[in-house]
Amino acid sequence: MEFLPYIIVGVLFVIVLICNLKVVPQATQCVLEFLGKYRTTWNAGLHFKIPFFERIASRITLKEQVLDSPPQPVITRDNVTMRIDSVVFFRVYDAKLYTYGAVNPVGALENLAATTLRNIVGELNLDDTLTSRDTINGKMTEVLDNATDQWGIKVTRVELKNIMPPEEIRNAMEKQMKAERDRRETLLQAEGHKASSITRAEGEKQAMILAAEGERDARIARAEGEAKALLLQKQAEADGLRALMEAAPNAAVLELKKYEALIQASNGTAAKIIIPTDVVEPVRHNVLFSEVTGLGDVTASAPKPEPPVKEDPCCDKEPEDIAQEE
Repeated sequence: MEFLPYIIVGVLFVIVLICNLKVVPQATQCVLEFLGKYRTTWNAGLHFKIPFFERIASRITLKEQVLDSPPQPVITRDNVTMRIDSVVFFRVYDAKLYTYGAVNPVGALENLAATTLRNIVGELNLDDTLTSRDTINGKMTEVLDNATDQWGIKVTRVELKNIMPPEEIRNAMEKQMKAERDRRETLLQAEGHKASSITRAEGEKQAMILAAEGERDARIARAEGEAKALLLQKQAEADGLRALMEAAPNAAVLELKKYEALIQASNGTAAKIIIPTDVVEPVRHNVLFSEVTGLGDVTASAPKPEPPVKEDPCCDKEPEDIAQEE
């Protein structure tokens, strides 16, 4: 039994030793204090603290956290009150600064986000606030990140989750949007009508140009054909005359050619034909030509007109009296 106190002391020492062995999980830091004063920061792993003299002041997670602030009333530069709901994403990068920098770092970050949002939106109009979300997010992220460095907090991004203008403002915006859509529809219809008119006019113009070009080509083709036909005709006549000249025609052949020319002239549509006297005489003596053309025939003399009947100066005579007198 004399060893019992030693055994008890040994068991208590083992229990105290085991109780002061601490395991820090991944993405976690522990702030250790020695007699109430900061000593060190434990990272992930197995650690041992001195019993009764050291204590873990805080256990801080290094994971990214989300601060969802409630909707905040904000007044724009044109005196429009709206409610904006924002979300802040942050993480702790220094457990010591986070533990000793502020009493409630998360609450301080929430209030700082609300005041920063009011300051930024207060410099903008209603339309700029609704259309400049990226600008507001960037400015808030920059301001909050710089302000929370002394708290060991890194603000990664800020997002505006919802913007709620007053009811009358929403109604006015819907009417404005409808009017803008109607204007765009009218403009698109006018542009479509204009484009169709231009296309139709271009088509008609092109059709007229093609028709004029076709008429021109047809006229040119007809003129070329007529010119070629006339040229061939003249060449044929020239070849005939050349052949006639090479044949050395006598007076009888030339006389026959004159008859042929007279036959062609007599078949025309002219009302009068003037024939030289030196041509008429041979025609009169040529029986064959006279029978064909009828030239030189002796025509009967025209009958003499009957003398007019003189009227009887006596107008009172009856027909029976006139017969008796005869």
